Amino acid sequence: MDSEKFNSLRKGLLEFLILGIISSGKVYAADILQRLRATDFATQEGTLYPLLSKMRREGLLDYEWQESGSGPPRKYYELTSAGRKQLADFRAYWKSLTQLIEQIGERK
Repeated sequence: MDSEKFNSLRKGLLEFLILGIISSGKVYAADILQRLRATDFATQEGTLYPLLSKMRREGLLDYEWQESGSGPPRKYYELTSAGRKQLADFRAYWKSLTQLIEQIGERK
């Protein structure tokens, strides 16, 4: 499969994947990068941090500082109620979209 064809789609879905990762509980940015690294959505810090800042400005997530036993305090992200709603809306839309894709080629 030519994965280059899907670059713009992956870029558009990255925010929703991040919302999904954070929905599992408070998450450190390095944890997000690690979880994405194992997928087709692997990204770099230079992409992740600006996206997290944008999502915070939009009210989708918030963070709190927690002390670390192995260095400076860390920022742990969590979803706001608006972030949970956006993720739920996306999941409902994605479900209807995948059903459409499955049905569109079927003959009646």
